[in-house]
Amino acid sequence: MLEYLRNAAEKTWAKILMFVLIFSFVGWGAAEWIFSGASRDTTLVRVGGADISVQQFNNERSRQLATMSKEEQRTTYTDSAKSAALTQKVIGTLTMNQLALNRAKDLGYFVSDKRIADEIRSYPQFQNNGHFEPWMFDMVLQNSGLTERDFANILRNDVLRQMSLGAVSTPIDVPEFAVNALYNARYAKREIKYLPVKFSDFTVNEPTVEQLKTYYAQNPKIVPEQRSVSYVFVSADMNKPDEYDAGFKKAQQVEDMIISGSSMQEAADKFKIKYVTIPAFARNANIDDKVLSENLVNKVFSMNAGMESELMELKDGFVILRVDDIVAEHNADFESVQNTLIANWKKAEQRKNAYIKANEILVELNKGGDFKNAKSATVSRTEGAPIVVLNSAFAQRNGENIITEDTDAFYVLHIDKNVAPKMDSTKHEAIRKELKNMTARYVSDDYGQFLKRKYPVKINQRTFDRFITK
Repeated sequence: MLEYLRNAAEKTWAKILMFVLIFSFVGWGAAEWIFSGASRDTTLVRVGGADISVQQFNNERSRQLATMSKEEQRTTYTDSAKSAALTQKVIGTLTMNQLALNRAKDLGYFVSDKRIADEIRSYPQFQNNGHFEPWMFDMVLQNSGLTERDFANILRNDVLRQMSLGAVSTPIDVPEFAVNALYNARYAKREIKYLPVKFSDFTVNEPTVEQLKTYYAQNPKIVPEQRSVSYVFVSADMNKPDEYDAGFKKAQQVEDMIISGSSMQEAADKFKIKYVTIPAFARNANIDDKVLSENLVNKVFSMNAGMESELMELKDGFVILRVDDIVAEHNADFESVQNTLIANWKKAEQRKNAYIKANEILVELNKGGDFKNAKSATVSRTEGAPIVVLNSAFAQRNGENIITEDTDAFYVLHIDKNVAPKMDSTKHEAIRKELKNMTARYVSDDYGQFLKRKYPVKINQRTFDRFITK
């Protein structure tokens, strides 16, 4: 047999067959190396030429969770919006730290071992009566699962980040004229005269049907899109593996039955599970249903009519949704809203008459006529007149005459002159501090943008979806 194989190996067809087999094994091995390598890629964010791993993300997330109260932690775990916000915060922290390290490396910053040793000796956690105790240091390392080298590297990176970012976090003095200008702008007062022209001062007759129809054509009532929904729910204690597995198995059987053509009602009756139908509701409606959360409502409004969702896990069980019907957004019938239009039409007519009267007063005032019955007031930005009057008084120049509108009146306004504020040293220093903080924040934000341009930040979406998005 061996002799036969040796002789056959010299033949052309055997050589071709061997080449095909060898190429197949090599190709299979290369593919395995490539794709398994891709599946093992745990780079979450690339910052310039540096990588941030999933493990670093998990460590930082655990650190930030440890600073929260028990209630905050519980909310973060159960609220998808808060969980997503924490994820973004963690990625932002890691990214900014790596940007600073990249910059420190490019600038040639160096932290000696002696500097690190001095930093470790100065930690209060490692001291006893003001003296460094090696056994306390070793105990902390042991409890945290870190080696001396790991701790030294963490500390060295912290020092490098401080060296890179320290300059931009230094408070910056602001010029005195800027402090005075903001103080004067914020606390100066103005002398004004104003006259209200109230809508209620004008009487209007009852509207005709034609007038109401004309008004409704210009101001239709929009009925938002509505959807009616049904669902089946398999309850389970998701924290107990046995109950989770049993619930998941039952939910899969329910799903298979629905896919095969049975109704949700039939599946619910067979497996004795919860079946609920909810009549048409709008996206922002307040739905009295414990299962149909905000996330599920958003899911419902992304589905087509007659469509069932995939089997979904909730915190207390499994659910399958179905959109039974969709009522598109539309204008309400005139007859259904006719009675409610009367008050709105009357107010619109009163507003129109008030506006005409206010413009007559303004025209007379601009001609130099008397501002009869006007109220005189010295106002600040927050008090002395209705808020719309205050806003207009400080938005226009001295000497101007204007009309400004409130919810139930027009105001004819004359802005007379500025009144300089009295000096209050406490408020003055508070403004100085505010400007310092604003300036420091602007410098810090600008430096952060520079670092992102220098070291582009890119999320590895495949890794993010696989490890972070659950």
